[in-house]
Amino acid sequence: MSGYTAARTGLDNKAFVFKNVYVPERDGLFHMQFDPRNQMPKYKQIVHSIKTDIELGVLDKGIQLPSISELSAEYQLARDTVEKAYRELRNMGYISAVQGKGYYVQSVADKKEKILLIFNKLSSYKKIIYYSFIKALGDAATVDLEIHHCSVTRFQEIIEKNLGKYNRYVVMPHFNTDSDSEEDYMAALKRIPPSELVLLDRDLPDLHQPSISVYQNFDKDIFGSLEDANDLMSKYNRLVLIFPSDGNYPKEIIRGFRSYCINYKKDFEIKSCVEKEALCPKTAYIVVEESDLGELVKKIRLSPYQMGEEIGVISFNETTLKELLEITVITTDFEKMGRTAATLIMNKQQVRVKNPFYMIRRGSL
Repeated sequence: MSGYTAARTGLDNKAFVFKNVYVPERDGLFHMQFDPRNQMPKYKQIVHSIKTDIELGVLDKGIQLPSISELSAEYQLARDTVEKAYRELRNMGYISAVQGKGYYVQSVADKKEKILLIFNKLSSYKKIIYYSFIKALGDAATVDLEIHHCSVTRFQEIIEKNLGKYNRYVVMPHFNTDSDSEEDYMAALKRIPPSELVLLDRDLPDLHQPSISVYQNFDKDIFGSLEDANDLMSKYNRLVLIFPSDGNYPKEIIRGFRSYCINYKKDFEIKSCVEKEALCPKTAYIVVEESDLGELVKKIRLSPYQMGEEIGVISFNETTLKELLEITVITTDFEKMGRTAATLIMNKQQVRVKNPFYMIRRGSL
């Protein structure tokens, strides 16, 4: 082979590995591995292995790779498999083809990161994260966007068609789940190499792999924000959480709310909407959706009660309109979430970072 030689190890045909691969230009060795037991298609395993070695500097610019014929013969792979892998590596800018000579490693020093951003849904808050993320990356990356709409099946399809095509996969893992579907989306996430996975908004400690995570701790965030406002919450004997049953919001919100009410001896209820709610004095409402907030404010204005005195209102997530209406909010810092994720990616830091969460006090409480 030109550029390096390869040898196959016999592992009862369960795995085959490039080992002791000699690179004259570097006077050294590197390893490239295929594993038939891995659910990732073989061509994507080729892509991932070569791409990783180039990014880590194991393969320098100008090193010649095996020809399609050599690689397919050595590892008993179909020519189409190797050709598809090389084509994808060329499209990603990792290798180039020289007519009549073969395939060569390209420099990645000036190559942009390719990032796939996978949101659960579009909203004004997701837009803040998106634009903050894009701005922080600047010209160092290109970003594509996919929406899984909280569907595990849709998420699996996105991963299947895009695995191996990007340097990073930034995922918001909020899904409609039961025990079976949770296994499915965790399996799909585990198909993404840990070094390429970035979790946004929600952490998944059960994933057990060292990926980047910029997350909220929903139950503790809610509890802490309400506790910090005990001087205002003391006016209210009863708390009501308006939590839509079909809104795909984290269930940890309910746990944090319930924990606060029990700990501070507040009567409480959890309701799916505000439409049929009969207002009672000394009650504070915590509202997740904008539509319920609008309906609640309308009810209060038509009642004999004063908002911020007899009736308290807390809304999730800051907007300009809530600021103008003097609505108290509990919110994460969406702009910082996007900015932090981009910074960690560019600095290649595999860490978990809790995003700031706080209450903005206004007249409605």
